[in-house]
Amino acid sequence: MNEERRIEIEEVDAAPPPPERPQAPRERDYLDGFLSQKPATVPAGEPGGALFDAVVESLREIYDPEIPVNIYDLGLIYGVDITEDGHAVVTMTLTTPHCPVAESMPGEVELRVGSVPGVGSAEVNLVWDPPWDPAKMSDEAKLELGML
Repeated sequence: MNEERRIEIEEVDAAPPPPERPQAPRERDYLDGFLSQKPATVPAGEPGGALFDAVVESLREIYDPEIPVNIYDLGLIYGVDITEDGHAVVTMTLTTPHCPVAESMPGEVELRVGSVPGVGSAEVNLVWDPPWDPAKMSDEAKLELGML
């Protein structure tokens, strides 16, 4: 333990070249067919489609009057279904059954969704089961309210 360690340094002018490896023939690339495929187009009314995204954007413009967060990020929208003929059905809830906007909010959602180009008619289903709770909020909404 009491021995002194010694480090020796050797000076070298150049390192020897690495040994050459024989080149193996390249195997067939199985990704060629996969990478050459074109992505499938998403139907307009499906998540990721243009019409679905436009409906979600219209829902993000509606704010709860008591909470400074839009109803989509607040987790009040449980589902958006759009048929091929442009009929949109929004399933939503409110924070409580005694919410002061219980009468006006579903009507506003129906008007906003119905005004999206490509939506022929809109319907809003107000449900209470499952009940809303703060866990349904997006991270952006939680951050806005200081919950993160």
